[in-house]
Amino acid sequence: MTVEDGFLEVGRIHKAHGIRGEVAVSLTSNREERRRKGATVFVDGKEMVINSVKELHDRYVFGFDGITDRNQAETLSGTTMFAPPIDDDDELWIHEMIGCSVVDQGGTERGSVEGVLANPASDLLELSSGFLVPLTFVSRVDSESKTVFVEVPEGLFDE
Repeated sequence: MTVEDGFLEVGRIHKAHGIRGEVAVSLTSNREERRRKGATVFVDGKEMVINSVKELHDRYVFGFDGITDRNQAETLSGTTMFAPPIDDDDELWIHEMIGCSVVDQGGTERGSVEGVLANPASDLLELSSGFLVPLTFVSRVDSESKTVFVEVPEGLFDE
């Protein structure tokens, strides 16, 4: 099976951990469903089922069905894990904002969302205009009009 368009990056596999086929993983998703035993992810287009999960400092250690020794685990080093989006209408999904126009509280269009940068205080929307807008300033997202509405403090868009 190949990974279809629309799948999301949910984590990165760093290296083998131990001798039993486990790997060290950094998650790029905050959803608990992505780190449960029995969850399915895709690595290099192949479906992988998580059979064990342990927390380790700021990472996780995952075991996968069919990966039983260190040599097999090492083949996964440096790869990215993908999964289909989770359907939850109560959540703000970052991937749905990419390409949307950003409009401030005064009705001025400030560019379109090109990406999202991780930042300890608040993730930042990276706009085509070069501005960065903290995600905490997003007031709503209109998926029909592909518009992100923001309420920002005075001076944020001053050059």
